[in-house]
Amino acid sequence: MKKLSFLLGILPYLFFYNNVIAQETPSNADLLKRIEALEAERNKPKEWDASLYGWVRAEYNFDSRQSAYSREYQLNLYPLDEKLDAAGKDINDAGASNFLAITSRVGIKFKGPDVWGAKASGNIEADFFGNTELNKTSVGSGSSGLLRLRHATATLTWPTTAVTFGQTWYPTFVPEVFPGVANFNTGILFNPFGWAGQIKVTQKITPELSFSAVAYKDREFQTANATGASANSATFNSSIPTFHGQLQYKNKSVIAGAGAEYQSLKPVIESGGLATDEKVNSEMFFGYFKYSNEKIIAKLYGITGGNLHHLVMIGGFAGYENPNGTESYKPTKTSAFWVDIASANPKIAPGVFFGYTKNSGVDADFKNLYARGVLGTRILDDVWRASARVDFKQNKFSISPEIEYTAAKWGDLTPEAKAGTNIKDVGNLRGMVRVMYSF
Repeated sequence: MKKLSFLLGILPYLFFYNNVIAQETPSNADLLKRIEALEAERNKPKEWDASLYGWVRAEYNFDSRQSAYSREYQLNLYPLDEKLDAAGKDINDAGASNFLAITSRVGIKFKGPDVWGAKASGNIEADFFGNTELNKTSVGSGSSGLLRLRHATATLTWPTTAVTFGQTWYPTFVPEVFPGVANFNTGILFNPFGWAGQIKVTQKITPELSFSAVAYKDREFQTANATGASANSATFNSSIPTFHGQLQYKNKSVIAGAGAEYQSLKPVIESGGLATDEKVNSEMFFGYFKYSNEKIIAKLYGITGGNLHHLVMIGGFAGYENPNGTESYKPTKTSAFWVDIASANPKIAPGVFFGYTKNSGVDADFKNLYARGVLGTRILDDVWRASARVDFKQNKFSISPEIEYTAAKWGDLTPEAKAGTNIKDVGNLRGMVRVMYSF
């Protein structure tokens, strides 16, 4: 009897509880609507978005010979000419080594609301390479290890047109086609290198073919300084930028392109005590090709032109004396090419590189020579480099040992700024190991 009374007592409660639960529990249709709303909110394009990237990079390198270099032997250019002491021993036949992490890098990519119907995006990137070299005669000089601006750009992209402005790669440096060497020199002397303030307009002609027009001004990398000039004054004094045009074809396996540019610089505004409007005018032509599939990556590049100093290549310009005592200018001629072949294996990828550059001189009877690859009365005739590497990769971590040999031919300076008599061949063997952890 007690059990029956208990059951009769809780029946109203159970009835009321089930009704409440039924009202609170959504139907399948309601659940589906809620899920669809959440999915739509998640997939809704963000008005602003940013992502951080970069890497920690450390390198140990050893050189068998003294070389022209940048930032405490981080970046080697070419082996130095013989320098004999009183006993006839070559002073430059001495090794060097260093262990550095100044090429570690950090960057931010971002995008924002559309602008005039175009997708808006940007990029800011820096490393710790610094902007100036250590001066042996000035304590505390140099900026190695300090933050250096690499890229700072904004881009507006329409369906067939894109406009980029800010500081980024020289247009002769092709990000999809550059040497895959482990060394931070990135094929320097044979492949153009550096960044410049610029505006770039890219127009798609077809889905695979595009044309780019660029106007830029040198900044960190620039032409040599004429007598009486300060750093980069040739660019400051010029009333027009450098003009560049490039045609590029790109599909799944092939990237190919060709381009040209015209540069007009004014090294100084005063020469021989007189106002001057003399300029150094030069043209440059280049082409490149890349083929890649799941097994191999093959690249090649060639360039020829005048006054390629700002691209961190050999050469520059010469100064000639005018009847009124001022100086006029003509560019030296330089040519270079390189080829790089590597495995596309995602874990273990060997690769080889070969590059060659040639100094073709300038018109005779110059008074002064403002060029890279000149030491007093000696000048480079040509430089070649061969290297072999293996990239061991695991997720975002990699170890890359590399061996590299750079050979240079030096000779006495001729009236045409070429290497004449007393030819000397010198070489530098660099061994290095690069360790990187990317994020």
